Amino acid sequence: MKHLITFFCMLCMHQTFAQSLKGKVVSRDNIPVTEAHIFNVNDKHHTHTNEKGAFKLAPVTIGDTLVISHVNYKKKTIVVSDFKPTTIILEENLVTLEEITIRKELNALNVITAIDIQANPVNSSQEILQKVPGLFIGQHAGGGKAEQIFLRGFDIDHGTDITITADGLPVNMVSHAHGQGYADLHFVIPETVDKIDFGKGAYYADKGNFNTAGYVNFKTKNSLNSSIVKLDIGQFNTQRFLGMFNLLNNNKQSAYIASEYILTDGYFDSSQNFDRLNIFGKYTNSITDTEKIGITISHFTSTWDASGQIPQRAVTSGLISRFGAIDDTEGGSTSRTNVLVTYNKTLSENASIQNKVYYNTYDFELFSNFTFFLDDPVNGDQIKQKETRNIYGFHSDYKQDFTTIDGSFSAGISLRNDQSSDNELSHTLNRRETLNQIQFGTINETNFGAYVNANVTFGKLTINPALRLDYFNFKYNNALQTSYKTQSQTESIISPKLNIFYNYNDNLQLYAKTGKGFHSNDTRVVVAQNGTDILPASYGFDTGFIWKPIPKLLINTAYWYLFLEQEFVYVGDAGIVEPSGKTNRQGIDFSLRYEPVNQLFFNIDANYTYARASEEIEGQDFIPLAPDFTVTSGLNYKSKSGFYGGAQLRFIDDRPANEDNSIVAEGYTVTDLNAGYEYKNITVGLQIQNLFDVAWNETQFATESRLQNEVDATEEIHFTPGTPFFLKGTISVRF
Repeated sequence: MKHLITFFCMLCMHQTFAQSLKGKVVSRDNIPVTEAHIFNVNDKHHTHTNEKGAFKLAPVTIGDTLVISHVNYKKKTIVVSDFKPTTIILEENLVTLEEITIRKELNALNVITAIDIQANPVNSSQEILQKVPGLFIGQHAGGGKAEQIFLRGFDIDHGTDITITADGLPVNMVSHAHGQGYADLHFVIPETVDKIDFGKGAYYADKGNFNTAGYVNFKTKNSLNSSIVKLDIGQFNTQRFLGMFNLLNNNKQSAYIASEYILTDGYFDSSQNFDRLNIFGKYTNSITDTEKIGITISHFTSTWDASGQIPQRAVTSGLISRFGAIDDTEGGSTSRTNVLVTYNKTLSENASIQNKVYYNTYDFELFSNFTFFLDDPVNGDQIKQKETRNIYGFHSDYKQDFTTIDGSFSAGISLRNDQSSDNELSHTLNRRETLNQIQFGTINETNFGAYVNANVTFGKLTINPALRLDYFNFKYNNALQTSYKTQSQTESIISPKLNIFYNYNDNLQLYAKTGKGFHSNDTRVVVAQNGTDILPASYGFDTGFIWKPIPKLLINTAYWYLFLEQEFVYVGDAGIVEPSGKTNRQGIDFSLRYEPVNQLFFNIDANYTYARASEEIEGQDFIPLAPDFTVTSGLNYKSKSGFYGGAQLRFIDDRPANEDNSIVAEGYTVTDLNAGYEYKNITVGLQIQNLFDVAWNETQFATESRLQNEVDATEEIHFTPGTPFFLKGTISVRF
C-alpha cells in the first residue's frame, strides 16, 4: 500500500508539473523553419513545427532536455526552464546525415529526397522526377513532350500509374489527347523546388486517381534568401537563362518571381528548334497569427521539332545514322497557365484546415509518326493529337490532434472538373494538311473525392487506418457524329488503406503498408464500353524498415507486392487506351545514403521487380517494357570553402519489349559529372552528361512499321537515342 501511495503521489506531481510548451523555430533572419523536429530526451515525446514555424509539445516538465533538428540547420539542445512561449533560433548549416531523425509518420522516407536535393541540387526539369528513388524517365519527342516514366516494374507511359502534383496542383491530365494521365511537368522551374514529397504504392488517403505505383508532389519555395541570375551554355547551341528575384521576405510576407528561357538545336541530325519560356510568381502572407494566404501564378509555352522513334533496321543498313530520322516533321507546341490560391487557418490549438483553389488553361498539339508508311504507303502515317483544356478544382483538408490520446484525425474533400474541347486525333501530312479525322470531340470529366484518415500512437506503435471515396462523371460529345449527342457514364470506387509503423527509436522504423488504389480509363473508352471496367483497382502491400545504424548512414529496404485489375496500354495511332488484363508485380527496394566524411555523400538505389500478366500462359506473360532491375548511384561533395562536385550513374537492365520476350529493349549504363566553385556571390560550374559517350537508347518500343521502299512490314525495336557526350558550362550571380 505504501508503494502504491508513493506511485500515486508521483503521478499526481507529474500531472501537476508536466505541462505543454509552445514555441516557434526560426532562422537567424527570423524566417519560420517548417518541419523542424523537436524531441524530448526525457520522455521520448516529439513534435514538429508547422508552416509558420510554430510547435506545441506535451507533456513537458521543468528540466527536460529538448533537441531541435532540421536537415538544413545545426542541431540545437535546450533545457526547459519555464513554460513561457519560446523562440528558438537555428543556425543554417550544410546538409548532414547526422541531423536526420526518423519520424513517426507515413512518409518518413522523404528524408532521402531532402538529403539528395541539398547534396546535389536539381539543374533541369528532366532531373526533377529522377530525384525519386527507383524512378526512371525517358524522352522520345524532342524535349517538349512529357517524359515516359518507369517505376516499380511499370512502364507508366506519361503518367497512367503515378499521381504527380506541384504544390498540390494536379499535373496528370485525364482523357488527354496523347494518353491517359499525361503529366507534363515542364512548367516547374527546377530552382524553385524546395522539397519532393513522394510515396510508393497506394497507401495514402489524400491521393486519388493514378495512385497505383506511387505519387510525387513537388513543393516550391515560399521565399528566397537572395535574388539570382544564371546562364547555362552548352553544346548543340544549348542556352538557358534563369532569373529569380526576391521581392519581399520577412516573417509575415514573402514574394518572388522566377523566369527561365531555354533553347537548343539538340544532338539530332535535324535541328530540334526547341525553345521554352517559363514564368513563375508566388506570394504568401500571414494575415493574422492564425491565418495564411498564398497566391501562385505560372505560365509556360514550348515549341519544338522532333526526329521521333527510328527503326533499328534503318540504322543497321546505313539508311540513317543513330541520330537521324525517317520523318523529321514530327514535333509540336504546348502551353499552360496555372493559378493557385491557398488559405490555411489554425482553428484551435489542436485543429487546422488547409484549402486550395486552382484553375489552369492548357493547349497541346503534337505530331507523331510511329509506323511511317504501314497504313498509308503514299502519304505516310503521321498523326496529329490536339486539345484545348480548362481545369477547375479545389482541395480542403482538415486535421485535428487528439487531446486524450497520442494521435490525430484528418479528413478532406476535393473536386476537379476537366473540360477538353476539340480533342482531336487526325491523319496528317507534313504537319500542314489534315487528310482525315479519326477522333474529334469534347470531353467533360468530373471527379469528386473524400477521405478520412487517423493516426493513433501507442508508445512506439502507430496505426494509420484510412478510407477514400471517389466519384466520377464522364461525358463525351463526338463531333464526328451527324447528330448532337452527349454520351455519359458515372462510377464510384472506395479505397481502404491500413499502415502500421513501429518506431523502435529515432533511428529505426519498421513498417507494413497496405491499400487499394486505382486509375481511371479515358472518357472516350468509358462511354464506348458503357461504363464496364472503367475504374480498375490496384491492391498493394509493402513491408520494410528505415534504419540509421550509425549517425551518418541511412538504409531503407522494402519488399512489396502489387496486383492490378487491368493494365493500360496507350495505342497512339488509334487514339485509345487498350486494356491488357490483370497483372502481378513484386519486388525489392533498397536505398542507402552514407556520409563517410563531412559533406561527402554516397547514394545508391537498387530496385528489383518481377512483373507478369496474370491471365496469360507462361512464356507469353511478360509485360512489355517493364524494368526488372535498375540502379542509380552517386558520389557528391560540397565543401564549406565553396567547391562542389559529383558523379551520377544510371543503370537499367535489358527488359522484354513484347509479351513473349522475343524482342528485347537493351539496357544501358550512363554516367554524368558535375563540378563547380562558389566564391562569395558568384558560382561557376561545369556539367557533363554521358561522360563516356555511351551509345544508349533512351526509349524503346516494339513497333510494326514499314519504310517507303519496303514491301512488307517489320516488327522490331524502334528507339530514340540517348544524349551523347554533352558539355555545359554555367555561371550564376546572387544579389
